[in-house]
Amino acid sequence: MQIAPPQLTAQLQRGLRSLYTLHGDEPLLVQEAADAIRAVAREQGYTERTVHTVAGAHFDWGEVLASGGSMSLFADKQLIEIRIPSGKPGKDGSQVLQQIAEASQGNDSTLTLVLLPRLDMATQKGAWFAALESFGATVKLDPVDRKALPQWIAQRLQQQGQRVASGEEGQRTLQFFADRVEGNLLAAHQEIQKLALLHPAGELSFEQVEGAVLNVARYDAFKLAEAVLGGQVQRVQRMLDGLQAEGEAPVLVHWALSEDIRTLHRIRTAMDAGRPLPMALRENRVWGVKEKLMERAIPLLSIATLSRWLDDAHTVDGIVKGLKVPTWPADPWQALQQMAMKVSLACSVR
Repeated sequence: MQIAPPQLTAQLQRGLRSLYTLHGDEPLLVQEAADAIRAVAREQGYTERTVHTVAGAHFDWGEVLASGGSMSLFADKQLIEIRIPSGKPGKDGSQVLQQIAEASQGNDSTLTLVLLPRLDMATQKGAWFAALESFGATVKLDPVDRKALPQWIAQRLQQQGQRVASGEEGQRTLQFFADRVEGNLLAAHQEIQKLALLHPAGELSFEQVEGAVLNVARYDAFKLAEAVLGGQVQRVQRMLDGLQAEGEAPVLVHWALSEDIRTLHRIRTAMDAGRPLPMALRENRVWGVKEKLMERAIPLLSIATLSRWLDDAHTVDGIVKGLKVPTWPADPWQALQQMAMKVSLACSVR
């Protein structure tokens, strides 16, 4: 059974299941969901807790089966946590997880909690994960998208009795807050808690938030590429500055940007040859967020424009590898900025 993260608390109140699986790459959300399950488990007498961390191919899965089958001398009920940081239990682990899932039915003495990173679709279709989902409850914990971050911050402030002003002033405050903590949800949580310590319950002014919230944003090259396609010019500049300050390799940033340009060029070429846009996107394995962004961007771009961008990408590839090119900045980050801004400004046209 799949459970949406916002529904987990309500499900726990209706009745604790014997098997839960949490999967996702956002540490804060995984931690909070696991803590909620543990808290209810303690209330219901699961006072003994055993943790198994699967590290490497030589992990002894027999220990997991043994702990699940043993009775405690000190507690009638036990919580067993299985942490698989790689998301790959291996052949033996797959079999054990299926056994655990099947054995969880009607087992009121053992509660099993499986913790996994973000899983691709192929892994989620595997027999072991299908068993966990069929016999227990699974919760997928996705990162908070940048567009949803201001509302997430507002909800967290509300939980501690604080709020921003209504109208445009409040939206400005939330956007400022989101810019400071983007890509670093755990730090965002800490900054929200800091506001509770610094200021009483009630309305927070922009000045109070500005004075308290540190710049703890973290960026990655692939989110930058999405911002470029989305025509978010100011965010692109902020992300480039952040990536440079964090010491990201220019070659990785260039690869993420140029790969999207190559994909756009292939799609535009296919459309000009008579292919429908949905078919061209599928043939180029574009889906999810990128699919929506490219659907919007493609009608704005001609094959001539995209060909020039391909030439630019080739030029900047040389610059990030140390070559000097007339009319282009010698600094790799300045060259990347020129390349990214050209694309972002074109995609920002409404």
